[in-house]
Amino acid sequence: MPMNRFHQWFCRSTAWARCVEGSLLPWVLDGTDLGDKVLEVGPGYGVTTRILQRKVPELTALEIDPALAERLRAHTTADVVEGDGTDMPFPSETFSGAACFTMLHHVQSEALQDRLFAEVHRVLRPGGVFAGSDSRVSAGFRLIHLFDTMVVVDPDTLAPRLETAGFTDVKVSTTDRALRFRARKPA
Repeated sequence: MPMNRFHQWFCRSTAWARCVEGSLLPWVLDGTDLGDKVLEVGPGYGVTTRILQRKVPELTALEIDPALAERLRAHTTADVVEGDGTDMPFPSETFSGAACFTMLHHVQSEALQDRLFAEVHRVLRPGGVFAGSDSRVSAGFRLIHLFDTMVVVDPDTLAPRLETAGFTDVKVSTTDRALRFRARKPA
């Protein structure tokens, strides 16, 4: 999804990497076991991927942007697959867990976000966990996303949307700046 130059710079920055490692991933994954074969949807520049791969036995990263997928292959040992989260190139029930971090707002519409949720559900094994985060709207968030795709996820409607995709045990929580969610594919 297109990002302006400042946004591109920030997503590669040391400050963002410190935030991801020190607070974002620990907050999102607290008490969550993604299992042995994990899918990360939309890793972008791969800050989350490099940290996540140290926490799980096997990681596959699905990235829609060909240039970012190639860049990610050079900077990680995860299996990087170029593809669309709304039409995943994986067989059903491939992964024990899935995650996405601050990328949902880059999906061009709510309908496409819902297709992504349905695809994650499809590729998860029964009992698999889907965990993730996204940013909440603020003046700073809007400024960073000038001329970017920005379809903000409403935390009040996220649980029903995940349930419509087939997930159960859905939990959504928020801070002033972010939301996190967890959901499970029924066993």
